[in-house]
Amino acid sequence: MMLAMLAALTLCKPWQGIAPGVSTRDDVIQKFGKPTKTVPSGSLDIVAYQKANPIKGTTQAQFKVDQKTNIVQRIDVFPEPKLTLKDIEKAYGPECTLKAPETKEAPCYLKKLEPRRMYIVYGKLGLAVFFGDDGNVTSFTFLPEKP
Repeated sequence: MMLAMLAALTLCKPWQGIAPGVSTRDDVIQKFGKPTKTVPSGSLDIVAYQKANPIKGTTQAQFKVDQKTNIVQRIDVFPEPKLTLKDIEKAYGPECTLKAPETKEAPCYLKKLEPRRMYIVYGKLGLAVFFGDDGNVTSFTFLPEKP
């Protein structure tokens, strides 16, 4: 189910109809209903759907909304099903190589390693995918496309 949602996404398309840098707080609430909670965090409000009110296919989704403009700046999605790197590659594309660099027509990812976790970044998609120690996806982050 989650893979079907992921596969439906292509270059610069929104997650579940909400696009970072374009959609508003009202768009989020109209699409998903009343959030579980809204928490101020600096210049952003975190509009969260979790626990008893998660979005289908997730355990939690957070929309980070600019307090002044009410525009969604970032979406963090915590998937319900277990997804692996192989699942993500099927949905979005393979790792970038010298022979196959990322283009708008053929997205690929760069692998990033931190001391505590590994994640991959599809730059042209504005997508980062984070993995746990077990190799399963822990979260997705959707950001506005960078030129």
